[in-house]
Order: sequence, then C-alpha cells, then structure tokens
Amino acid sequence: MSSSQYLDSLFNLDGKVAVVIGGTGELCGAMAEGLAGAGAEVVLVGRNEEKARVRLEKIAAAGGKGYFVAAEASSRQALQNLLDTVLKRSGKVDIVVNGAGVNSATPYLDIPGEEFDRIVNTNFKGVFLGCQVFGKYLVERGQGGSIINVGSMSAVIPLSRVFTYSATKAAVHNLSKNLAREWAPQNIRVNILVPGFFPAEQNRKVLTPDRIASIMGHTPMKRFGEAGELIGATLLMASDAGKFITGAEIIVDGGYHAMTI
Repeated sequence: MSSSQYLDSLFNLDGKVAVVIGGTGELCGAMAEGLAGAGAEVVLVGRNEEKARVRLEKIAAAGGKGYFVAAEASSRQALQNLLDTVLKRSGKVDIVVNGAGVNSATPYLDIPGEEFDRIVNTNFKGVFLGCQVFGKYLVERGQGGSIINVGSMSAVIPLSRVFTYSATKAAVHNLSKNLAREWAPQNIRVNILVPGFFPAEQNRKVLTPDRIASIMGHTPMKRFGEAGELIGATLLMASDAGKFITGAEIIVDGGYHAMTI
C-alpha cells in the first residue's frame, strides 16, 4: 500500500453526506471545502445564498459536490425541514457541523436583552437544536455518525469583552461532552472544534488594534489562523481516522491556550 493509499484509507469520505450549518461563513465554509475535498457531498446551510454560491463554485472547481439549503439555525422546524430536504435529495446524513455563530463586544452592563437573545439563540440554541434534530435521526438510523460542534477558546480560557458569546460557547462545550457520553454506545461521535483567533465576519468588529496586540502577545506563533488550517482537525473528527475520538476539544490556536507568562 502506498502512502497516499494509506492516508486515503484513513481520511476518505467518499459516499458520505455532510451537513454544515453555518457553511456560508468563512470558517465553516473552509471546513465544508475540506469535507468535499475528502469526497463528501456537502450541504451548505445558512441564510446567504450568494455566499453559498461562491463557496460551491470553489468546491465544484476542485472536483467536489454540494448544494445550498436556506435555514435558520435557531428554529427547530427549520432544522427538521432541512433534515427532510437532505434525506429526500441525498438519502442520508453522516456528518453534521454545527457552526452558526454571532458575536458582540458590548460592555457587560450595557448588553440589551435583544442582543443577549440573538447571541444565545444562534450560538447555543442553534447547536442544541441541531444536535437534537440530527442526533435523533442518527440514533434511529443506527449506523453511527459524527457531529462536530464549533466551540471557542473563550470556553477554555475566559476572554474579556465577549461576555454573552463566551457563555454560549461554554454551554456548547458542556453539551457536546454530555452528548458524546450519551451516544457513544450508538457509535455517534460528538466532538468540539476549538478555533483560536481566526479573523471572520463575526469577530472583526472586536479586533481593535490594542486587542490584536494583546492576542499576538499571547500567541506563540505570532499570527492569526487561516480558515483552511481548520480542515485537518475537521477531517480527523469526521473520518475513520478519528473513530475512537469523542467528547474531545480539538484546539487549533497556534499555541494560545498553552501560553501563561
């Protein structure tokens, strides 16, 4: 067996169907590209069809396949409709990425109720419902599966200025570990991808010059992550290469979490 054949036997996703909720965003979009590159049919889920079209064109140009389904991540009915649509079109679901997210830098004492609700609904309720709807399907199907929930460094190490966001991500980490334990007997793996600092639409508003300087001072690699650098960890969690990995926090952060003084 050649080295390429060996790697293919570990990471190949041919015949798999991956639903990427938040796939119209920068980070989950890159994850979707990686899943497609490994052979999976990807379903990009979000609200921006134009962004999905651009991403799907890149996937197709690289020889991959996929399609877009519009859905609101915080709506149980929308997610059920999404599942029904994918089952009708693709016949099954093997991999689910829950990655829809929003952020805000509002000072804690000034956070209005509507902002709190918006962040909680997207970041935590969306993951909770995504795991519930798709997890029920995977349990009933009885053939295992992989759920990848996108967490945050703010759930591992408290970060300033993003109070509601950090609380929702801590909840995502806790839920993921609970579900990993719950569904391990059914061979359904639930893991958490934990990006460090990756500039994306949801966090650019909080990346002020002083905050960037602070981040660089705490990151041994002295740079931001690039979206494509999440692909390796994604494929590990989605493929047979990670078939004994569940309940894990896979951190991709340039060493941020390892830095103290």
